[in-house]
Order: sequence, then C-alpha cells, then structure tokens
Amino acid sequence: MRGPHPLIKALIALMLLVAVSTFGYRFIEGWPLIDCFYMTIITLTTIGFAEIHPLSNEGRLFTIVIVVFGMGMVAYSMVAGTRFLIEGEINTILTRRRSMKAIQRVQDHFIVCGFGRMGSFICRELQDRGIHFVVIENSPDVQQKILEMGYLLSPGDATEEDVLQAAGIERASSLVSVLESDAQNVYTVLSARELNPNIAIIARAGEESAQKKLIRAGANRVINPYQIGGMRMLMGILKPTVVSFLEVVMDHRDMNIEIEEIVVEESSQYIGKKLIETDIRKVLNLIVIAIKKPDGSMVFNPGPGTVVDAHNTLIVMGKRDSLAIMVKNARTI
Repeated sequence: MRGPHPLIKALIALMLLVAVSTFGYRFIEGWPLIDCFYMTIITLTTIGFAEIHPLSNEGRLFTIVIVVFGMGMVAYSMVAGTRFLIEGEINTILTRRRSMKAIQRVQDHFIVCGFGRMGSFICRELQDRGIHFVVIENSPDVQQKILEMGYLLSPGDATEEDVLQAAGIERASSLVSVLESDAQNVYTVLSARELNPNIAIIARAGEESAQKKLIRAGANRVINPYQIGGMRMLMGILKPTVVSFLEVVMDHRDMNIEIEEIVVEESSQYIGKKLIETDIRKVLNLIVIAIKKPDGSMVFNPGPGTVVDAHNTLIVMGKRDSLAIMVKNARTI
C-alpha cells in the first residue's frame, strides 16, 4: 500500500515544526503566542526582520536549532512541491502522447464526440463490448478524466476537421455526435461526412427542428433523447412486460442474450439457401426476427422457406457465442 505523497509528508512536518517552535518560544521566553508565532515565521523564512523582543541565551540557541531544521525542511518542501508539479505535467504529456500514437493504429473504430452524460455512457458500453473507440472532447478538465479512465483521446473541438482527422476519421466505421448544442452537432456531422463519405453517423438532436438539418448534413440517424425517454416511460405503463423483455435483450450484462444485425456477404455459405436449410435455427438455436433487404424493405418474422440473398441484413436474437459463429458464417463460405 502506497504511503502519503512526499509533498504531503513535507507539509505535515513543516506544520509540526511551526507548532513546536511557537510553543518553544512561549516556554523559553514567555512571550504572547502571537509574538512567538511571528518570530517562528520570520525565522523559518529567513526574512531577516529584527527580533521583536530581546532573546535570552536559551532563546538564541533555540533559534539556531529552528534555522538549521527549518531551512532544510523548507528546502525539502520546495523540492517536493516542484517535483509534484513537474511529474504531474510530464505524466499528462506522456499519457496524451501514448493516446495519440494508439489512435494512429486503430481501424474500424467508433468516434464519440462529447463526453457528457450520454457520451460517457456510450463509452462505457463500447468498452464493455470490447469495441475500439476514440473520444473527442474540448474541456481540459474532462480530457484529464478521459485519460484517467484509459480511453483514447483526441483533444479539441469536434467541429474542426484537424481534430476529426487526428481521431482517425478516415479509418473509422462510425461516429456518434452528442455535443452540447444542435449547432455543434450539425457542424460536426458536416465535417465528418465530408472527410469520410462512407462512415455511419448518429447524432443527437435536442430540438425537433434540428433533426432535418442533421439528416441534410449527412447523419444516417438522428436521436432525440427526450422523445425516446418519453416513449419508454409511456410503454413502461402501457406494456411493462414488453419493456422488461427489451431491457433484458438490450443490456448484455444481465443475460447471455443479445439482438444483433448481421450482414450476409457475397462469400457467405447462407447465400441462396432457405432459412430452414441453414444452421441458424437447428444448430445455433438463433431466432431471425426480421430481414432487411438492400432496397430498405423489411421482412418481419420470416418463414422457414425464406431465401437468404447477398447483402441481406438479418436481425437475429440469441446467445452471444452463437451470434459470433453466425457472424463468421455470414462472411465466409
């Protein structure tokens, strides 16, 4: 177990020396406490003011002892304080440098713009799921918190192109913009879409009027947390069992069950097969809830005779290990 920082030890020792010196003058010379404290301070700081009262021989010897110990203690405190400041600054610089170097190596990662309540929640969920991500944040205090949590940080304003580029926008798969204002989110979406036309962008809208602007700016989806929160509260009253079920499958920490969307690639073993002919249900014990076609149409609760085509997106529910196997099968023959 680590003990107190050297600076804390030095300050405590210095305070004890001041107390001992003050009461020492009181005991030896019999001065008022304020005079004893004043004499202690001007002695320890070596200011050089004249003695406020004539000193006895014992008092002079006591003063010499204070000067010897005091100068060493003050010097040690200054060294400890300087070391504390320098170490903290150097550690912050090195941590940021390591973070920026790590960002240069990540691929297909998420970029989270803003580390407020929504941003921090999103980062926790991404970390729990083992998904690589980079946080863009402009506040120095929040930046320090992000680094302390071990997240990759691209410091600066997310509306600036150079900050997005430093976060690896060209290599990222998705961007989430949850900044404080709708205007900031619009500018961020515009810049991100220009830098990476293929990136998936989700943005938060505080006002209904901002939703259309964000879509026009290039967002694939726009989330209004107030509408979603209100709808969830309403459904919690009207359909509480349905809400409880959705909470179970959406929160991967409660049970080993998730809902996943899996894109079937052209090289997949599922191409041209009926659902009943695949291993999805009979081997992996997964449930296909819906199939999204390339044209955007959706087939809900597809029957066993439904044929799987290339670029179909299957909405599947089941255990995580089985889903992982299906993701692999959806990519290779």
